[in-house]
Amino acid sequence: MSSTVSHQRDKRSLDYAIRSGIAGGLAGCIAKTAVAPLDRVKILFQASNPDFQKYAGTWTGAYRAGLAIYRDGGARGLLQGHSATLLRIFPYAAIKFMVYDQWRALLIPNMDNETNFRRFTAGALAGMTSVTFTYPLELVRVRMAFHSQLSSDSAGQTRLSFLRAMRVIYKEGSTPSPAARTTTAQIFERFPVLKFYRGFTVTMVGMIPYAGTAFLTWDFLRAHFFPVIDDHSKRPHPLANLAIGAVSGAISQTVSYPFEVIRRRMQVGGLTRPDRWLRWGETMRAVYANGGWRGFYVGLGIGYLKIIPMTAISFAVWQGGKSLLGA
Repeated sequence: MSSTVSHQRDKRSLDYAIRSGIAGGLAGCIAKTAVAPLDRVKILFQASNPDFQKYAGTWTGAYRAGLAIYRDGGARGLLQGHSATLLRIFPYAAIKFMVYDQWRALLIPNMDNETNFRRFTAGALAGMTSVTFTYPLELVRVRMAFHSQLSSDSAGQTRLSFLRAMRVIYKEGSTPSPAARTTTAQIFERFPVLKFYRGFTVTMVGMIPYAGTAFLTWDFLRAHFFPVIDDHSKRPHPLANLAIGAVSGAISQTVSYPFEVIRRRMQVGGLTRPDRWLRWGETMRAVYANGGWRGFYVGLGIGYLKIIPMTAISFAVWQGGKSLLGA
């Protein structure tokens, strides 16, 4: 394999976009599977699941929470919600990486236009585009991960499957008495698909710093260590892609984490206030009342344990996949 790669490819062609999308989708699935147990624990911490709050706040708490999940549900418990994750992550990652290539080619047609602001904008737009098309699957995934076996056993319920989670969300907010319905409940009744978009606004806002910073860092570091000379650049080693992806994940997680905590709370809000959306203000106040400013960073340690390897793997496999597919 050549150690250099030409930059003359037409990255805006349909053929390139499809190959990049396939590589990105597979990269997302592999990366998410590698960190699935950590993701389950992190969601339980972020959304303040009452069965697991006693474990939050310490590094050993994540380990003890994982053991509790394993004791109650075995390996399936650690992977609960992962089926929905895979259903969501392939199109999400495929769209994100494919659209990033397109936005980057549009905003940075040549090296004279290569600025950090344009890199950030291309990444942010790619993230927002992918979220718009896949958000309902994300909400179902979070609900499945939030649902704990301990609560199920005490309530005499069965494990929350993908289809059952969808039915539960679809029926949320239904009240037998018209007089008891709020304005939002009436909107939910008329447009039930909106129930699958709880927390969508904060997700979109949080995606701007998350995806923007991730792709900015990725693009900047690759350009710094593997600069383009005479329209050719040295092909990074997979370990270099892993390292650059890891740094990108760490920085993007740090700048966007408070938005993620607020988003998780709003996503599971249908369990506490099924008749309406939780508002930004009340959600932020609830987080602050529960843990002060530190409440906006609950689970950040396990977030690093999850996001750093996940981002590293996704970027590295994306690049490797594109190379194998000839993109």
